[in-house]
Amino acid sequence: MVAISMTWSLPTLTSSKLSRVNRRYSGMAFATVNKDTATLGVRIGEGLGNLPKVVLTSSHGSEAELYLYGGCVTSWKVGSKDLLFVRPDAVFNGQKPISGGIPHCFPQFGPGPMQQHGFARNSDWSIVDSDNVDGSPVITLELKDSPYSRAMWDYSFQALYKITLDKNSLSTELKITNTDKKPFSFTTALHTYFSAAVSGASVKGLKGCKTLNKDPDPKNPIEGTEERDIVTYPGFVDCVYLGAANELYLDNGLGDIISIKNTNWPDAVLWNPHLTMEACYKDFVCVENAQIGNVDLEPEKSWVATQQLSVG
Repeated sequence: MVAISMTWSLPTLTSSKLSRVNRRYSGMAFATVNKDTATLGVRIGEGLGNLPKVVLTSSHGSEAELYLYGGCVTSWKVGSKDLLFVRPDAVFNGQKPISGGIPHCFPQFGPGPMQQHGFARNSDWSIVDSDNVDGSPVITLELKDSPYSRAMWDYSFQALYKITLDKNSLSTELKITNTDKKPFSFTTALHTYFSAAVSGASVKGLKGCKTLNKDPDPKNPIEGTEERDIVTYPGFVDCVYLGAANELYLDNGLGDIISIKNTNWPDAVLWNPHLTMEACYKDFVCVENAQIGNVDLEPEKSWVATQQLSVG
């Protein structure tokens, strides 16, 4: 087995090294990239549990980390501060989803006929492209159907996940394409964990939304309307906001105001487990962009949604 040095950048991957990497991580494809400037600020190596990890570094000094297992962004640093949160009970064994950062929920958000939140967060994604635009590294991951996914959801699909790191922002674009000969439906979300002081955290921009409050009974959510200008996390919180604004503002209680801007993510979810996760609930909140209702996708058609996290 070949250990991958964290000092490797993609332009230094010769054909022989690339072959060894592909053997080391079978089923994960690494694209051939432009050897000039295409992948400045993109490095690949081994992360926790020897899982392949990509580090993005912008010319402005910001940094992000993501794991190919689950296509999960686990860190976003502006300066020395990590604005995302990974739970202390997170496992990096390639068997369970990574608990923290920005996990994928696809093709099912929440409970349903398949396992909780679908299979994208339990699957190995591949690198298909990388770039550098004015000092901002860009990488695109891909997930396709496999025997594992088809055992739960018998459709052919392609998911492309483009991640761009800028000076003060982390942007993602998720594109789902139906590559099957029959239509399919899905729901999805980005289950973003933010570092926070929960007692001081709040979200602005949800007033007037229809709410589905899953406290106290997740199976029978209480319908309502959000009447607060500023929504806080006073205890256990698990609430869906339908028809949310395309920009929300999170005060993380640590001195940061984070803009959460999106296109085509129509809903939002706020979550904090409170005492059901006593070891860490005080240190994070989830603000999730979501597609709660079914997306019906005909063959050869695509659905695209973007998210931009930015901090002043």
